[in-house]
Amino acid sequence: MTSHTARQLTKPHFRYLSAWFCPFAHRATLALEHHATRVSYEWIEALGWEQRPDENNVTGTGKEWWYHWKSPELVRCNPSALVPTLIPVVEEEEGAVEEKAVYESLVCIEFVDEISGASGKDRLVPECPYEAARVRVWADRLNKDCCSPYYGVLVRKDEDERKEHFEHLLKGLRAFSKELEKTSGPLFLGNEQLSKADLSLLPWAYRYYVFEHYRGKEYVIPKDDPSLRAYHDWCDYIFNLDSMKRTFPDKDQYLEHIGKYADSSARSKVANAVRRGVSAHDLDDEKDNY
Repeated sequence: MTSHTARQLTKPHFRYLSAWFCPFAHRATLALEHHATRVSYEWIEALGWEQRPDENNVTGTGKEWWYHWKSPELVRCNPSALVPTLIPVVEEEEGAVEEKAVYESLVCIEFVDEISGASGKDRLVPECPYEAARVRVWADRLNKDCCSPYYGVLVRKDEDERKEHFEHLLKGLRAFSKELEKTSGPLFLGNEQLSKADLSLLPWAYRYYVFEHYRGKEYVIPKDDPSLRAYHDWCDYIFNLDSMKRTFPDKDQYLEHIGKYADSSARSKVANAVRRGVSAHDLDDEKDNY
């Protein structure tokens, strides 16, 4: 029974289990910041890195492997122990309600949008059923075609395989660019309305700069390709929105972090899945555990 003295929170509030470097968690951050006037959260850094002894010299890099450490709260609240994970705080005196934890990055975007109570142009999933369906389809497509290949470029060791993943990524971006041309632009929906589709891609689009550093100039997203013009216009616009810009990690700090993937010393579920030969979005909790 809820105590009559418990003070009801004025707007939805969450313990946000996240990790500064994770683009999947970044999706949830973008949704939370987009709805910052309607939803509040406490950021909890719940996923990090630790080195373990390489006693048998199996890395082949002269370095120890890096493994994710996970907070006890994350392990309790998410069966996969992955970020993002949102834990509602219903009333201040009762604290977080762990059994109602929400996770999976694309699900979190839509959940935050729904619970915010936003309407009209502020919605990330439009009220129009047709446009809502279109946004969901493209969020999933971008996840598979423009986000997952990012890890193939970085994790795979064979140069031909890296190029195959990069070409897959470019094909996905060209398809997205063509779709952007169907509206007034520069975003996925018309009238400069942010959507779940935009937020699904943005964390990776921001991070594509790491390719040149770790894989060379031939892995730069071409600026002079007419079929990518709308995509670059999208980048120019969305990268400069205040609600988006304030969420971006420091580029030098992230570049150092992602080196763990580029030299194959990272042992995360995503890295293990790609190393095993499947896409990042097809990771398996059992097969890719560490």
